[in-house]
Amino acid sequence: MTKLTHRPIMLLILDGWGYSEDSFGNAITASNKPNFDRLWQECPHALLSASGLDVGLPRGQMGNSEVGHLHIGAGCPVLQ
Repeated sequence: MTKLTHRPIMLLILDGWGYSEDSFGNAITASNKPNFDRLWQECPHALLSASGLDVGLPRGQMGNSEVGHLHIGAGCPVLQ
């Protein structure tokens, strides 16, 4: 029988950060954030899409952070 091992997990919700591979004009890339940079390099992570059609907004409708927050843990789009 396989013994289950419990390991710590962390959920970081970085409201307003966004993500871009382009570092030009990217304030997050330019900032001094050694702890975050270490976690990003050393730990498994994933990027989530939290806008537009992916969160149930009609095409072309602008969302806000509340729309994204409604989807945390929902597992599917919540139609707006």
